[in-house]
Amino acid sequence: MPRVSVEDSGLPLPASADPGDMPAPPAPPVFEHPVLKTLLGAWALAACSAEEATAVEEHLGECGSCADEARRLREAVGLLQRPESLDLDPGLRTRVLDTCLERRPPRIPVPEWAAAYDAETARLDALLQDFGDAEWHAPVRLRWFRSDQSTSRRTTVAGVIAHLLSVDGLVGVALGLDDPLGDVPSRRPTPAARTEAFWRASHFPPTRSVRAPWREQSHSLVRTVSFTGGGAGKMPVSYGDFELPLRDAMLDRAFECWVHAEDIADAVDYPYDPPSPRHLHRMIDLAARMLPTALAHRRQAGLASPAHHRHLVAAGEPGRSLRLEIEGSGGGEWLIPLDSPAAKGSAEHEVAHVALDGVEFCRLAAGHVPPQEAAAGQVGDREAIRDVLFAAASLSRM
Repeated sequence: MPRVSVEDSGLPLPASADPGDMPAPPAPPVFEHPVLKTLLGAWALAACSAEEATAVEEHLGECGSCADEARRLREAVGLLQRPESLDLDPGLRTRVLDTCLERRPPRIPVPEWAAAYDAETARLDALLQDFGDAEWHAPVRLRWFRSDQSTSRRTTVAGVIAHLLSVDGLVGVALGLDDPLGDVPSRRPTPAARTEAFWRASHFPPTRSVRAPWREQSHSLVRTVSFTGGGAGKMPVSYGDFELPLRDAMLDRAFECWVHAEDIADAVDYPYDPPSPRHLHRMIDLAARMLPTALAHRRQAGLASPAHHRHLVAAGEPGRSLRLEIEGSGGGEWLIPLDSPAAKGSAEHEVAHVALDGVEFCRLAAGHVPPQEAAAGQVGDREAIRDVLFAAASLSRM
């Protein structure tokens, strides 16, 4: 049964306690000035007890010298604490995918030469997903190097994605996919002409609506090359003025996706990291393999140095070479034949040595860094070094 209240029991109520009889709360401890001064370091680190912190803070309102010392200690503590970024680690996606694929390998894997394109399109799409109208219309200047001169073209963030959609379509057409230009005529089947045709055909400047077809096309490219298997890597992809095998074309598209993602990030004032080291190495290797042909084209156009030092050799034979040393993650060394694209690079015939940071070399190859301003360590034949740096810049295009 419930207990009966004491008021209903007829018994006398207990006498209430007199407030005057209750014990007084203990007085807060009193700290002398020397003790409070020694507590300033612990207070700056938030390591004091509540009583000590209260005593120190009351003292700081009365003692100017201790207040100055406390301020300096707090600033020093702020320098010791490393600020934490709210952005995800750019390598997180690669590590998660690698772990997943180790536990359950895919029945139809993505070829290694297409992995860089898969990763770079995913990173760019992650950058775009939260863009509002203001960001999509932010001005972007596309830069490249042509005829030994830096050139540029003004567009918007949406215009850059339309450019990627148009040029990626060259790979799609080679694989039998639908051309994103549809019935839009292009003067020439080159990246620049296709992009200009796409821009002209738009009744209004491109908007966020261009993101969905670009991303769907990137998914289709990766899916198609995965189903065709690694043997399709030698299939030629025409860029109008030249051809690349499919495996190199996919690397080329990954490289351009990263370069233009940096252009977009700069336009909206957002940080953007380089690709993972293994993907960066493949991009650098592609540029290094294209340098001998670029040198030959510049020599035919009269843009390279006089040929009085040239030593023509039979195809596959060693000839004069430049050692290209790429430092940092994704780097390595390449011997670039100087006199003929069919010659073989040789350490015994090395006449020059150039050292560059990996990201710096990629920006040079993208036309974002003039050859004269490339931060390169140089030893040996100055004309050969100049020719190679300008040839690297000439690889760029819109």
